[in-house]
Amino acid sequence: MISVVIPTFNAAPTLVHTLAALVPAVVEGIVQEAIVADGGSTDGTLVIADAAGTHLVQAPRGRGTQLDVGAGLAKGDWLLFLHADTVLEPGWAEEAQSFIDRVEAGRRRQAAAYFRFCLDDDGFMPRLVEGLVGLRCFLLALPYGDQGLLISRKLYDELGGFRAVPLMEDVDLVRRLKRRQLVALKSRAVTSAKRYQAEGYFSRGVRNLGLMLLYYLRVPPRVLARLYG
Repeated sequence: MISVVIPTFNAAPTLVHTLAALVPAVVEGIVQEAIVADGGSTDGTLVIADAAGTHLVQAPRGRGTQLDVGAGLAKGDWLLFLHADTVLEPGWAEEAQSFIDRVEAGRRRQAAAYFRFCLDDDGFMPRLVEGLVGLRCFLLALPYGDQGLLISRKLYDELGGFRAVPLMEDVDLVRRLKRRQLVALKSRAVTSAKRYQAEGYFSRGVRNLGLMLLYYLRVPPRVLARLYG
């Protein structure tokens, strides 16, 4: 049913938890396979992916390229693109299955779905960031890749898939969808707050906003990637 595609690069500290959250869905037959598209990891990422029984593939480094390579190998009729530091909370699979059933039964048009953003940190600032992400999704219909993206193979191919851009590959794909083709699921995608903690929530937030503004001003993605670090 669902092929999960995870791009990785030195993701050993978080990948175990990301994969573990998929196990119940595998047992229930909702997830058919997990594909790890690795961009040249030098830590224990490959060992973890192999031990977990994923379909491990090497791809040129770059999240957009890695995601598209993984999608090209997927066997499922539905694709779930998921970051290697994002853990889906219990109950996600049943909600995803319900969404898929509605689309396939013709009760709603072809669409893609994303999960509710959450950070694995306590305090005011993580909750503020989560609220701002929710507002962005509501006003702009613009979820990011760390919220996951569940999309049918048919719709993914119609959109042309992920492009080989060094940054904003998630925004680039989602912007090709119409607002009515995006559905917000209630289940949370809990993402590592490590980068926010390292850089500071305010600094990280301002930089992310600045990069988005530059993207809309058509600054080349390779320049944005250098600024992103």
